[in-house]
Amino acid sequence: MRARIESKLPAVGTTIFTLMSRLAAEHGAINLSQGYPDFDPPARLVELVAHYMGRAGGSQNQYAPMTGLPALREAIAAGLSNRYGREVDVEADITVTSGGTEALFCAIHATVRPDDEVILLDPAYDSYEPAVVLAGGRAVRVPLRRPDFGVDWQCLSDALTPRTRLLVLNFPHNPSGAVLAADDLDTLASLVRDTPVLLLSDEVYEHMLFDGRRHHSLLAHRELAERSFVVSSFGKTYHATGWKVGYCVAPGALMAEFRKVHQFVQFAVATPLQAALAAFMRECPGHASGLPVFYQAKRDHFARLLDGTRFRYEPAASTYFQLADYSAISDEGDTVFARRLTTEHGVAAIPISVFSARPPATERIVRFCFAKHEATLDAAAARLRTL
Repeated sequence: MRARIESKLPAVGTTIFTLMSRLAAEHGAINLSQGYPDFDPPARLVELVAHYMGRAGGSQNQYAPMTGLPALREAIAAGLSNRYGREVDVEADITVTSGGTEALFCAIHATVRPDDEVILLDPAYDSYEPAVVLAGGRAVRVPLRRPDFGVDWQCLSDALTPRTRLLVLNFPHNPSGAVLAADDLDTLASLVRDTPVLLLSDEVYEHMLFDGRRHHSLLAHRELAERSFVVSSFGKTYHATGWKVGYCVAPGALMAEFRKVHQFVQFAVATPLQAALAAFMRECPGHASGLPVFYQAKRDHFARLLDGTRFRYEPAASTYFQLADYSAISDEGDTVFARRLTTEHGVAAIPISVFSARPPATERIVRFCFAKHEATLDAAAARLRTL
């Protein structure tokens, strides 16, 4: 008898990022789909990794503590204090994870039980719902407003029920770059104040806001912080997505449950990477604060290039992604258009409909990643101008 397994995720296939990157490689396309830089991490950070892996390594090449190296957790805590005025317990409130995705998974599995409802704001990053389903929960999709991708607070309020266990937020928002204002946090607090709803805030693009905007973290709002898991990513901040190092911050009681899951999913994250990151944060504390200028220059360069095409856009407010409306080019759905853009015109992008349960039927938008060398963006634009 042939072995069989009944899928626990029957509706899930290969992630769109893998599919588009594979298609780009097969057709020699310039890959502006998957969200990673084509430039290196800071040279000093790479030197420090080599240092801790090499002769100075010793114990730094063995298991780290399950919660993360103390030096790195201390550096994280110092950063939170500087940025958001939030003082956290280094021992109880911070856990280093294998990237942001692991942190999201552990937070969901620490809190969600069978038949719990979890609210996701559409478009939603594609790892959220599978984690909810594996935990036995039910994802409730609430669409963001169009065209600004802001939160429809009335719609969100209407979605809250006695079964709502968790609300997942992602601001700065992938794929749109939308951000929350300070009064949005007050509105959110008023909605959940008299409920047991917990919050999971995916803030991996916290350092990438443009045109003078500030990131309003849930950690900066005392009332919200008390019921929140907040996730961030060193991979995004230090141009090293392949290292898969992130972290989660939560009040001690929530973090204790988070760690029960984390210890059996990942246990510990690569020790020399943690040691190098801690040392780099001490040596170069200004790196993160320089990212808005660094990425805004790339956004503006790419925007000037798009001006020479038939794509329409509003400059991204944050992240390193730019949405572009192609309705002047084609009436095709975005998945068909993105595939043809890759195979026939040599530029890979992400169709944003794949992140929504019920995407607007008339929406014609793809997402480009501009975390690239200018030469890469120039070459891509030359191809986009042929459409």
